[in-house]
Amino acid sequence: MNICVIGTGYVGLVSGACFAEFGLNVVCADKDAGKIDSLEQGEIPIYEPGLDTLVKRNVAAGRLAFTTETPVAVESSLVVMIAVPTPAAPDGSTDLGAVEAVAREVGRHLSSYKVVVTKSTVPVGTAGKVRGWIQSELDARGADTHFSVASNPEFLREGAAINDFLRPDRVVVGTEDDQAEAILKDLYRPLFLNETPVVLTDVATAELTKYAANAFLATKISFINEIANLCEEVGADVQKVARGMGLDRRIGAKFLHAGPGFGGSCFPKDTRSLAHFSRERGSSLQVVEAVIRVNEAQRERMLQKVVDVLDDRLEGRTISVLGISFKPETDDIRDAPALDIIRGLQERGAKVQAFDPQAMDIAADVLPGVEMCEDAYAACRDADALVLVTEWNQFRMLDLGRVKKALRSPLIVDLRNVYDPKPMRAQGFVYVGVGR
Repeated sequence: MNICVIGTGYVGLVSGACFAEFGLNVVCADKDAGKIDSLEQGEIPIYEPGLDTLVKRNVAAGRLAFTTETPVAVESSLVVMIAVPTPAAPDGSTDLGAVEAVAREVGRHLSSYKVVVTKSTVPVGTAGKVRGWIQSELDARGADTHFSVASNPEFLREGAAINDFLRPDRVVVGTEDDQAEAILKDLYRPLFLNETPVVLTDVATAELTKYAANAFLATKISFINEIANLCEEVGADVQKVARGMGLDRRIGAKFLHAGPGFGGSCFPKDTRSLAHFSRERGSSLQVVEAVIRVNEAQRERMLQKVVDVLDDRLEGRTISVLGISFKPETDDIRDAPALDIIRGLQERGAKVQAFDPQAMDIAADVLPGVEMCEDAYAACRDADALVLVTEWNQFRMLDLGRVKKALRSPLIVDLRNVYDPKPMRAQGFVYVGVGR
Protein backbone atom coordinates (compact mmCIF):
# COMPACT_ATOMS: atom_id res chain seq x y z
CA MET A 1 0.00 0.00 0.00
CA ASN A 2 1.20 3.52 -0.79
CA ILE A 3 0.43 6.30 1.67
CA CYS A 4 1.44 9.92 2.04
CA VAL A 5 1.74 11.87 5.26
CA ILE A 6 1.35 15.62 4.84
CA GLY A 7 3.32 17.46 7.49
CA THR A 8 6.76 16.45 8.75
CA GLY A 9 6.48 17.73 12.28
CA TYR A 10 6.59 15.46 15.30
CA VAL A 11 3.47 13.43 14.52
CA GLY A 12 3.96 13.30 10.76
CA LEU A 13 7.60 12.31 10.79
CA VAL A 14 7.24 9.65 13.47
CA SER A 15 4.10 8.23 11.85
CA GLY A 16 5.62 8.20 8.38
CA ALA A 17 8.79 6.47 9.53
CA CYS A 18 6.86 3.88 11.54
CA PHE A 19 4.45 3.08 8.70
CA ALA A 20 7.52 2.57 6.49
CA GLU A 21 8.88 0.23 9.15
CA PHE A 22 5.71 -1.85 8.64
CA GLY A 23 6.80 -2.30 5.02
CA LEU A 24 4.52 0.30 3.45
CA ASN A 25 5.66 2.79 0.83
CA VAL A 26 5.47 6.21 2.47
CA VAL A 27 6.00 9.72 1.12
CA CYS A 28 6.18 12.52 3.68
CA ALA A 29 5.25 15.88 2.17
CA ASP A 30 5.84 19.35 3.54
CA LYS A 31 5.76 22.85 2.04
CA ASP A 32 8.91 23.77 4.02
CA ALA A 33 11.63 23.17 1.42
CA GLY A 34 14.40 23.65 3.97
CA LYS A 35 13.00 20.96 6.22
CA ILE A 36 12.59 18.53 3.34
CA ASP A 37 16.12 19.23 2.14
CA SER A 38 17.47 18.53 5.65
CA LEU A 39 15.49 15.29 5.90
CA GLU A 40 16.79 14.13 2.54
CA GLN A 41 20.29 14.72 3.87
CA GLY A 42 19.54 12.60 6.94
CA GLU A 43 19.14 15.51 9.38
CA ILE A 44 16.27 15.02 11.83
CA PRO A 45 14.72 18.34 12.94
CA ILE A 46 13.47 17.05 16.30
CA TYR A 47 14.99 15.00 19.09
CA GLU A 48 13.20 11.70 19.57
CA PRO A 49 15.18 8.65 20.72
CA GLY A 50 15.72 6.21 17.85
CA LEU A 51 14.01 8.31 15.20
CA ASP A 52 17.18 9.13 13.26
CA THR A 53 18.05 5.44 12.92
CA LEU A 54 14.49 4.53 11.91
CA VAL A 55 14.34 7.22 9.23
CA LYS A 56 17.75 6.38 7.78
CA ARG A 57 16.96 2.64 7.65
CA ASN A 58 13.71 3.10 5.79
CA VAL A 59 15.07 5.73 3.41
CA ALA A 60 17.90 3.34 2.55
CA ALA A 61 15.37 0.55 1.97
CA GLY A 62 13.42 2.74 -0.43
CA ARG A 63 10.25 2.69 1.64
CA LEU A 64 10.40 6.29 2.91
CA ALA A 65 10.81 9.44 0.84
CA PHE A 66 10.33 13.18 1.32
CA THR A 67 8.96 15.80 -1.04
CA THR A 68 7.61 19.33 -1.32
CA GLU A 69 5.36 18.21 -4.19
CA THR A 70 2.21 17.41 -2.25
CA PRO A 71 0.05 16.84 -5.38
CA VAL A 72 2.46 14.18 -6.63
CA ALA A 73 2.48 12.48 -3.22
CA VAL A 74 -1.33 12.51 -3.09
CA GLU A 75 -1.69 11.14 -6.61
CA SER A 76 0.49 8.12 -5.89
CA SER A 77 -1.18 7.20 -2.58
CA LEU A 78 -4.33 5.41 -1.51
CA VAL A 79 -4.28 6.88 2.00
CA VAL A 80 -3.57 10.57 2.59
CA MET A 81 -2.84 11.49 6.21
CA ILE A 82 -3.08 15.08 7.40
CA ALA A 83 -0.53 15.63 10.17
CA VAL A 84 -0.05 19.38 10.16
CA PRO A 85 0.06 21.65 13.24
CA THR A 86 -3.22 22.64 14.91
CA PRO A 87 -2.06 25.38 17.28
CA ALA A 88 -4.20 27.06 19.88
CA ALA A 89 -5.69 30.45 19.11
CA PRO A 90 -5.64 33.14 21.85
CA ASP A 91 -9.20 32.26 22.91
CA GLY A 92 -8.31 28.57 23.35
CA SER A 93 -9.91 27.43 20.11
CA THR A 94 -7.97 25.36 17.58
CA ASP A 95 -6.49 27.01 14.52
CA LEU A 96 -7.44 24.77 11.60
CA GLY A 97 -5.82 26.95 8.95
CA ALA A 98 -3.15 24.41 8.04
CA VAL A 99 -5.70 21.57 7.94
CA GLU A 100 -7.94 23.58 5.62
CA ALA A 101 -5.01 24.47 3.35
CA VAL A 102 -4.06 20.80 2.99
CA ALA A 103 -7.66 19.66 2.46
CA ARG A 104 -8.17 22.24 -0.29
CA GLU A 105 -4.91 21.26 -1.96
CA VAL A 106 -5.99 17.63 -1.91
CA GLY A 107 -9.32 18.65 -3.46
CA ARG A 108 -7.60 20.61 -6.21
CA HIS A 109 -5.59 17.59 -7.29
CA LEU A 110 -7.78 14.60 -6.42
CA SER A 111 -8.27 12.41 -9.48
CA SER A 112 -8.96 8.96 -8.01
CA TYR A 113 -10.39 7.45 -4.83
CA LYS A 114 -8.48 8.24 -1.62
CA VAL A 115 -9.03 7.89 2.10
CA VAL A 116 -8.20 11.26 3.63
CA VAL A 117 -7.32 10.79 7.30
CA THR A 118 -6.99 13.45 9.99
CA LYS A 119 -4.01 12.43 12.13
CA SER A 120 -3.67 15.88 13.68
CA THR A 121 -5.58 16.50 16.89
CA VAL A 122 -8.71 18.36 15.82
CA PRO A 123 -12.02 19.32 17.44
CA VAL A 124 -15.11 17.20 16.92
CA GLY A 125 -16.65 18.03 13.58
CA THR A 126 -13.39 18.75 11.77
CA ALA A 127 -13.69 15.69 9.52
CA GLY A 128 -16.94 17.14 8.21
CA LYS A 129 -15.15 20.41 7.48
CA VAL A 130 -12.36 18.52 5.71
CA ARG A 131 -14.96 16.78 3.55
CA GLY A 132 -16.54 20.13 2.75
CA TRP A 133 -13.23 21.81 1.86
CA ILE A 134 -12.25 18.95 -0.46
CA GLN A 135 -15.69 18.80 -2.05
CA SER A 136 -15.77 22.54 -2.68
CA GLU A 137 -12.50 22.31 -4.64
CA LEU A 138 -13.81 19.32 -6.60
CA ASP A 139 -17.00 21.24 -7.41
CA ALA A 140 -15.01 24.29 -8.48
CA ARG A 141 -13.29 22.28 -11.20
CA GLY A 142 -16.31 20.17 -12.07
CA ALA A 143 -14.74 16.91 -10.88
CA ASP A 144 -16.78 13.96 -9.62
CA THR A 145 -14.16 11.99 -7.70
CA HIS A 146 -15.17 9.72 -4.83
CA PHE A 147 -13.23 9.95 -1.56
CA SER A 148 -13.61 9.05 2.10
CA VAL A 149 -12.73 11.04 5.20
CA ALA A 150 -11.62 9.31 8.39
CA SER A 151 -10.14 10.10 11.81
CA ASN A 152 -7.14 8.24 13.20
CA PRO A 153 -5.88 10.21 16.22
CA GLU A 154 -2.34 9.72 17.46
CA PHE A 155 -1.44 8.79 21.02
CA LEU A 156 2.32 9.30 20.92
CA ARG A 157 4.30 10.28 23.99
CA GLU A 158 7.30 12.44 23.23
CA GLY A 159 10.38 10.51 24.24
CA ALA A 160 8.68 7.15 23.67
CA ALA A 161 6.89 7.77 20.38
CA ILE A 162 8.37 4.96 18.30
CA ASN A 163 7.46 2.29 20.83
CA ASP A 164 4.02 3.88 21.24
CA PHE A 165 3.43 3.60 17.49
CA LEU A 166 4.84 0.11 16.96
CA ARG A 167 3.43 -1.35 20.20
CA PRO A 168 0.41 0.84 20.99
CA ASP A 169 -2.11 0.39 23.78
CA ARG A 170 -4.81 0.80 21.13
CA VAL A 171 -5.54 2.17 17.68
CA VAL A 172 -8.64 4.30 17.21
CA VAL A 173 -10.13 4.50 13.72
CA GLY A 174 -13.22 6.54 12.94
CA THR A 175 -14.78 6.10 9.49
CA GLU A 176 -17.93 6.99 7.61
CA ASP A 177 -18.08 4.06 5.18
CA ASP A 178 -17.13 0.39 4.91
CA GLN A 179 -14.55 0.94 2.18
CA ALA A 180 -12.48 3.33 4.30
CA GLU A 181 -12.76 1.03 7.31
CA ALA A 182 -11.45 -1.95 5.32
CA ILE A 183 -8.52 0.04 3.97
CA LEU A 184 -7.48 1.39 7.38
CA LYS A 185 -7.83 -2.03 9.00
CA ASP A 186 -5.45 -3.32 6.34
CA LEU A 187 -3.10 -0.39 7.02
CA TYR A 188 -2.76 -1.47 10.65
CA ARG A 189 -2.70 -5.22 9.94
CA PRO A 190 0.95 -5.55 11.10
CA LEU A 191 -0.22 -4.74 14.63
CA PHE A 192 -2.63 -7.67 14.69
CA LEU A 193 0.31 -9.97 15.53
CA ASN A 194 0.70 -8.04 18.79
CA GLU A 195 -3.05 -8.37 19.40
CA THR A 196 -3.31 -4.59 19.56
CA PRO A 197 -6.89 -3.53 20.33
CA VAL A 198 -8.36 -1.62 17.38
CA VAL A 199 -11.34 0.58 18.22
CA LEU A 200 -13.50 0.95 15.11
CA THR A 201 -16.06 3.71 15.45
CA ASP A 202 -17.62 6.73 13.80
CA VAL A 203 -15.59 9.83 13.01
CA ALA A 204 -16.95 12.10 15.77
CA THR A 205 -16.28 9.48 18.44
CA ALA A 206 -12.70 9.02 17.25
CA GLU A 207 -12.09 12.77 17.29
CA LEU A 208 -13.46 13.12 20.82
CA THR A 209 -11.59 10.06 22.14
CA LYS A 210 -8.23 11.82 21.73
CA TYR A 211 -9.39 14.87 23.67
CA ALA A 212 -11.05 12.79 26.36
CA ALA A 213 -7.90 10.72 26.89
CA ASN A 214 -5.60 13.73 27.15
CA ALA A 215 -8.01 15.63 29.38
CA PHE A 216 -8.25 12.68 31.76
CA LEU A 217 -4.48 12.35 32.04
CA ALA A 218 -4.17 16.09 32.60
CA THR A 219 -6.82 15.78 35.30
CA LYS A 220 -4.72 13.20 37.15
CA ILE A 221 -1.76 15.59 37.10
CA SER A 222 -3.72 18.57 38.39
CA PHE A 223 -5.45 16.40 40.99
CA ILE A 224 -2.22 15.09 42.49
CA ASN A 225 -0.77 18.60 42.48
CA GLU A 226 -3.72 19.84 44.53
CA ILE A 227 -3.22 16.91 46.89
CA ALA A 228 0.48 17.84 47.10
CA ASN A 229 -0.43 21.37 48.10
CA LEU A 230 -2.69 19.98 50.81
CA CYS A 231 0.10 17.64 51.96
CA GLU A 232 2.31 20.67 52.57
CA GLU A 233 -0.38 22.17 54.81
CA VAL A 234 -1.03 19.04 56.89
CA GLY A 235 2.45 17.49 56.96
CA ALA A 236 1.74 14.49 54.73
CA ASP A 237 3.93 12.96 51.99
CA VAL A 238 2.37 13.18 48.53
CA GLN A 239 4.57 10.43 47.11
CA LYS A 240 3.25 7.96 49.66
CA VAL A 241 -0.29 9.22 49.13
CA ALA A 242 0.14 8.71 45.38
CA ARG A 243 1.49 5.21 45.92
CA GLY A 244 -1.43 4.36 48.14
CA MET A 245 -3.80 5.63 45.47
CA GLY A 246 -1.99 4.13 42.50
CA LEU A 247 -1.97 0.60 43.87
CA ASP A 248 -5.73 0.65 43.37
CA ARG A 249 -6.00 -0.81 39.86
CA ARG A 250 -9.04 1.32 39.18
CA ILE A 251 -6.81 4.40 39.54
CA GLY A 252 -3.31 3.29 38.50
CA ALA A 253 0.01 4.90 39.38
CA LYS A 254 0.77 6.70 36.12
CA PHE A 255 0.50 10.49 36.03
CA LEU A 256 0.27 10.72 39.81
CA HIS A 257 3.56 12.59 40.15
CA ALA A 258 3.44 15.95 41.86
CA GLY A 259 5.42 18.76 40.25
CA PRO A 260 5.18 22.02 38.35
CA GLY A 261 2.27 20.87 36.20
CA PHE A 262 1.83 19.67 32.64
CA GLY A 263 3.28 21.33 29.55
CA GLY A 264 4.22 20.38 26.01
CA SER A 265 2.34 20.52 22.74
CA CYS A 266 -0.64 18.37 23.73
CA PHE A 267 -2.12 18.67 27.21
CA PRO A 268 -2.26 22.49 27.49
CA LYS A 269 -3.56 22.95 23.95
CA ASP A 270 -5.97 20.02 24.03
CA THR A 271 -7.54 20.85 27.40
CA ARG A 272 -8.10 24.46 26.31
CA SER A 273 -9.50 23.33 22.96
CA LEU A 274 -11.84 20.79 24.57
CA ALA A 275 -13.06 23.41 27.03
CA HIS A 276 -13.59 25.92 24.24
CA PHE A 277 -15.59 23.80 21.82
CA SER A 278 -17.60 22.34 24.69
CA ARG A 279 -18.58 25.86 25.81
CA GLU A 280 -19.50 26.70 22.21
CA ARG A 281 -21.95 23.80 22.25
CA GLY A 282 -23.46 24.85 25.55
CA SER A 283 -21.92 21.97 27.50
CA SER A 284 -19.25 23.46 29.76
CA LEU A 285 -16.83 20.83 31.10
CA GLN A 286 -16.33 22.10 34.63
CA VAL A 287 -13.74 19.49 35.57
CA VAL A 288 -11.56 20.34 32.56
CA GLU A 289 -11.92 24.07 33.25
CA ALA A 290 -10.70 23.45 36.80
CA VAL A 291 -7.79 21.33 35.55
CA ILE A 292 -6.60 24.25 33.43
CA ARG A 293 -6.85 26.71 36.33
CA VAL A 294 -4.98 24.41 38.71
CA ASN A 295 -2.20 23.85 36.19
CA GLU A 296 -1.72 27.57 35.62
CA ALA A 297 -1.65 28.27 39.35
CA GLN A 298 0.84 25.46 40.00
CA ARG A 299 3.58 27.20 38.03
CA GLU A 300 3.25 30.32 40.14
CA ARG A 301 3.29 28.18 43.28
CA MET A 302 6.54 26.52 42.17
CA LEU A 303 8.10 29.91 41.49
CA GLN A 304 7.06 31.02 44.96
CA LYS A 305 8.96 28.08 46.47
CA VAL A 306 12.18 29.51 45.04
CA VAL A 307 11.27 33.01 46.22
CA ASP A 308 10.57 31.73 49.74
CA VAL A 309 13.77 29.71 50.06
CA LEU A 310 15.71 32.88 49.22
CA ASP A 311 13.70 34.98 51.71
CA ASP A 312 12.13 37.00 48.90
CA ARG A 313 15.51 38.48 47.97
CA LEU A 314 16.20 37.59 44.33
CA GLU A 315 17.64 40.86 43.09
CA GLY A 316 21.24 40.17 42.05
CA ARG A 317 21.07 36.50 43.06
CA THR A 318 22.10 33.67 40.72
CA ILE A 319 19.77 30.70 40.27
CA SER A 320 20.77 27.39 38.69
CA VAL A 321 18.00 25.66 36.71
CA LEU A 322 18.32 22.04 35.60
CA GLY A 323 15.91 21.03 32.86
CA ILE A 324 14.09 23.28 30.38
CA SER A 325 12.17 20.83 28.15
CA PHE A 326 8.65 20.08 29.35
CA LYS A 327 9.62 16.45 30.03
CA PRO A 328 12.71 14.22 29.70
CA GLU A 329 13.82 12.66 26.39
CA THR A 330 12.62 15.53 24.23
CA ASP A 331 13.83 18.95 23.14
CA ASP A 332 10.26 20.28 23.13
CA ILE A 333 9.88 23.44 25.21
CA ARG A 334 6.35 24.32 24.11
CA ASP A 335 4.40 25.46 27.16
CA ALA A 336 7.16 24.04 29.38
CA PRO A 337 6.81 24.96 33.08
CA ALA A 338 10.50 25.90 33.14
CA LEU A 339 9.85 28.85 30.82
CA ASP A 340 7.40 30.49 33.21
CA ILE A 341 9.58 29.74 36.22
CA ILE A 342 12.74 31.13 34.61
CA ARG A 343 10.99 34.26 33.38
CA GLY A 344 9.50 34.78 36.83
CA LEU A 345 12.96 34.57 38.38
CA GLN A 346 14.31 37.07 35.86
CA GLU A 347 11.44 39.48 36.48
CA ARG A 348 12.41 39.47 40.17
CA GLY A 349 15.97 40.44 39.34
CA ALA A 350 17.69 37.07 39.40
CA LYS A 351 20.33 35.87 36.99
CA VAL A 352 19.61 32.37 35.65
CA GLN A 353 22.17 29.84 34.48
CA ALA A 354 20.67 26.66 33.09
CA PHE A 355 21.45 23.27 31.63
CA ASP A 356 19.28 20.86 29.64
CA PRO A 357 20.64 17.83 27.73
CA GLN A 358 18.69 18.62 24.53
CA ALA A 359 16.66 21.84 24.69
CA MET A 360 19.22 24.60 25.17
CA ASP A 361 19.65 25.59 21.52
CA ILE A 362 15.90 26.04 21.12
CA ALA A 363 15.47 27.65 24.54
CA ALA A 364 18.21 30.21 23.97
CA ASP A 365 16.01 31.92 21.37
CA VAL A 366 13.10 32.42 23.78
CA LEU A 367 15.00 32.97 27.05
CA PRO A 368 17.22 35.99 26.50
CA GLY A 369 19.64 36.65 29.31
CA VAL A 370 19.82 33.03 30.48
CA GLU A 371 23.32 31.59 30.51
CA MET A 372 23.26 28.13 28.93
CA CYS A 373 25.91 25.95 30.58
CA GLU A 374 27.92 22.96 29.39
CA ASP A 375 26.67 20.60 32.09
CA ALA A 376 24.77 20.43 35.36
CA TYR A 377 27.78 21.25 37.50
CA ALA A 378 28.66 24.31 35.46
CA ALA A 379 25.09 25.49 35.94
CA CYS A 380 25.53 25.15 39.72
CA ARG A 381 28.74 27.17 39.84
CA ASP A 382 28.42 30.10 42.28
CA ALA A 383 24.61 29.87 42.26
CA ASP A 384 22.59 30.85 45.32
CA ALA A 385 20.13 28.02 44.76
CA LEU A 386 19.56 25.02 42.49
CA VAL A 387 16.10 24.43 40.99
CA LEU A 388 15.48 21.01 39.42
CA VAL A 389 12.61 21.40 36.95
CA THR A 390 12.82 18.48 34.48
CA GLU A 391 13.65 14.97 35.70
CA TRP A 392 16.19 13.89 33.09
CA ASN A 393 17.83 10.61 34.12
CA GLN A 394 21.25 12.21 34.41
CA PHE A 395 19.89 14.51 37.13
CA ARG A 396 18.77 11.58 39.29
CA MET A 397 22.27 10.63 40.45
CA LEU A 398 24.15 13.91 40.61
CA ASP A 399 27.41 14.00 42.56
CA LEU A 400 25.90 15.88 45.47
CA GLY A 401 29.26 16.64 47.01
CA ARG A 402 30.30 18.32 43.79
CA VAL A 403 26.96 20.14 43.61
CA LYS A 404 27.33 21.43 47.17
CA LYS A 405 30.86 22.61 46.51
CA ALA A 406 29.78 24.42 43.33
CA LEU A 407 26.81 26.21 44.90
CA ARG A 408 27.31 29.42 46.80
CA SER A 409 24.56 28.29 49.19
CA PRO A 410 23.41 24.66 49.67
CA LEU A 411 19.80 25.35 48.65
CA ILE A 412 17.94 22.89 46.42
CA VAL A 413 14.36 23.27 45.22
CA ASP A 414 13.42 19.90 43.72
CA LEU A 415 10.23 20.41 41.72
CA ARG A 416 10.11 16.75 40.61
CA ASN A 417 10.81 15.07 43.97
CA VAL A 418 13.81 13.29 42.48
CA TYR A 419 15.67 13.13 45.79
CA ASP A 420 14.79 11.90 49.27
CA PRO A 421 14.51 14.84 51.71
CA LYS A 422 16.07 13.14 54.76
CA PRO A 423 19.43 12.15 53.19
CA MET A 424 19.61 15.52 51.45
CA ARG A 425 19.15 17.41 54.69
CA ALA A 426 21.58 15.07 56.42
CA GLN A 427 24.20 16.13 53.87
CA GLY A 428 23.66 19.75 54.82
CA PHE A 429 21.32 20.88 52.07
CA VAL A 430 18.33 23.11 52.60
CA TYR A 431 16.00 20.92 50.58
CA VAL A 432 12.51 21.85 49.36
CA GLY A 433 10.35 19.38 47.45
CA VAL A 434 6.71 19.29 46.37
CA GLY A 435 4.08 17.96 48.74
CA ARG A 436 6.58 16.59 51.26
